[in-house]
Amino acid sequence: MTSPLTHFDAQGQAHMVDVAAKAATHRIAVARGRIEMLPATLALIAGGSAKKGDVLGIARIAGIMAAKKTSDLIPLCHPLAITRVAVEFALLESENAVECTATVETVGPTGVEMEALTAVQIALLTIYDMCKAADRGMCITGVRVLEKHGGKSGSWQVA
Repeated sequence: MTSPLTHFDAQGQAHMVDVAAKAATHRIAVARGRIEMLPATLALIAGGSAKKGDVLGIARIAGIMAAKKTSDLIPLCHPLAITRVAVEFALLESENAVECTATVETVGPTGVEMEALTAVQIALLTIYDMCKAADRGMCITGVRVLEKHGGKSGSWQVA
């Protein structure tokens, strides 16, 4: 029986998946996550008065940079020619959280789910780093792929 885990060969050894025979198609992935915090910390971010500066602006750049470096961080991830990365934030005042959504696109033989997930995680970690002096109890949660499009398997979305 063949394993559904594509990063292992028939002998169970880790390997990089060969995507040479796969068609280059327009591929999109969207991921989302959030960081929960104290109300005062959210107010610092919202007011732009955090000690280290524009928290969301810097976190956006960190997320974009992370998407571009995903193959350097995830051992079996292919380096991709990313055509677009968008990192957006929503302040969820009633939940004392910042929500991050990353959309990544490419035209190539493999998807960009890992790049979208990496962008979200690093953007949220950057928020933590920039605000930890005010709130060490922040919690990153709910990071997941929401949807992907392109390739042989077509489109998929969270139900």
